[in-house]
Amino acid sequence: EKQGGDKMIKKIIKNFSIITAPIAILALITYISISHLPDKIYVNESTEVSDICIQNSSILNKINVKKDKLNVDFLGVIPVKSVAVQKVEDIKLYPGGTSVGIKLSTEGVLVVGFSKVDGVNGSEISPAKNAGIQLGDVLLKVNEEAIESSKQLSSILRNNNSSSVNIEFLRDGCKFNKDIELVKEGENYKLGLWVRDSTAGIGTLTFYHEGSDTFGALGHPITDGDTNTTFTIKEGELLSASVLSVRKGEKGTPGELRGLFVNEKNSIGNIQNNTSSGIFGQSYVPLVNSEFNQPMSIGYRNEITEGKATIITTIDDSGPKEYEIEIVKLLQQDKPGPKSMIIKVTDEELLSKTGGIVQGMSGSPIIQNNKIVGAVTHVLINKPDIGYGIYIEWMLEDAGLLN
Repeated sequence: EKQGGDKMIKKIIKNFSIITAPIAILALITYISISHLPDKIYVNESTEVSDICIQNSSILNKINVKKDKLNVDFLGVIPVKSVAVQKVEDIKLYPGGTSVGIKLSTEGVLVVGFSKVDGVNGSEISPAKNAGIQLGDVLLKVNEEAIESSKQLSSILRNNNSSSVNIEFLRDGCKFNKDIELVKEGENYKLGLWVRDSTAGIGTLTFYHEGSDTFGALGHPITDGDTNTTFTIKEGELLSASVLSVRKGEKGTPGELRGLFVNEKNSIGNIQNNTSSGIFGQSYVPLVNSEFNQPMSIGYRNEITEGKATIITTIDDSGPKEYEIEIVKLLQQDKPGPKSMIIKVTDEELLSKTGGIVQGMSGSPIIQNNKIVGAVTHVLINKPDIGYGIYIEWMLEDAGLLN
């Protein structure tokens, strides 16, 4: 009797599994298909909501249009996602493609390394590291005094008469305080760390908006090369720049545009924000180049298609030119980031001169159907002809041109 009962239980469990397993698999497929859908998409005012296509949505999902929303229903029955549709006026931007110089000063000083200090009994330690300071931390204050440069930090420590200091620092966007016991080496107390307070380099302008004098460039954040920490800006300048030469990209070795700042004393813009989507600020002069001097409309993600496109970029002293690329794959993103699409350089002239995408080309606008749809951001080290681009709407959000 007991054996019969066990068989019955096993049969029920087996039948239950047969029924629920396919449902669970379908639910998983549905979750994966919608997990990267954004909460909001932008369209031009003239676009009908019914004409919007959500890419990479599972065939198990049905898209229902309801006023200013796209509702995703599993098997056409169970609501699983609602995507808001925001219509915006036709934004016109002047395409960039010109090389620009970038100079940034950080808020506080960035910790980029540790140094050992000779302590008592011949020991070698880093007081800051021992106290829990980490690479990428931003030191803001020492004993309530704001730090504005590495030179000032050295001066504060040199004039400090105590064996301990209180440090206020920034980590992952949060402020902390920590008391640190210093080590005296010679006549001075030491923290035992290396810091950086500024950076400079060359990139490419993506767009200029005439009505607000707003510019955007790079398409990715400026980060510290040693710690990969995004710089927190205190001050930033946009400068004119000139490309002197190109180091061609090869498999395993990324190429590079080599250039110099032009008229460094007269900046052409003020960099105000350094975000995951690039750098943004206000220009002092119209950033319109002579080759591409007509404003262009924006192509939002629902308008972009995989296939032929172009980029505008500068690789020598002849100025910006347009080169052919292919948008290989569009990636779904639910939040801003520099890897929105995979692109491949197909232009023979660009391939022969640069090998594909090189450092310094980040920010080059991507054009499709005579609209600005994104910007070049990264190159694949082992495939220099292939890289990533960012959706232009992410840049426009961080620039304050989309709300």
